Amino acid sequence: MRGVFLLAAGIFFASLLLVAVLLLALWLLRALWARLMGKPVSPWTFQFNRQAVWQRFYPGSGPAGASRPADADVIDVEIKEVTEIKEIKAPEH
Repeated sequence: MRGVFLLAAGIFFASLLLVAVLLLALWLLRALWARLMGKPVSPWTFQFNRQAVWQRFYPGSGPAGASRPADADVIDVEIKEVTEIKEIKAPEH
């Protein structure tokens, strides 16, 4: 059984290594082609708009979101101390 797992791990490692070598070769060919054409060699990057992601979850926090309420709209609340504690019992089966 140990041999089967070792063989499976070896095959998995070899496949990851093959994919890495293929990606490296593809990038080198792309860089060579860019050099031959006189263009700058640019790295492969994944870019995204962080501000759009932030505004998706916090819609009122950016310039496109809702404006902040005026200070005159804020109402003060009086604190009431809880003196009576009611105990809630679970129903018996």
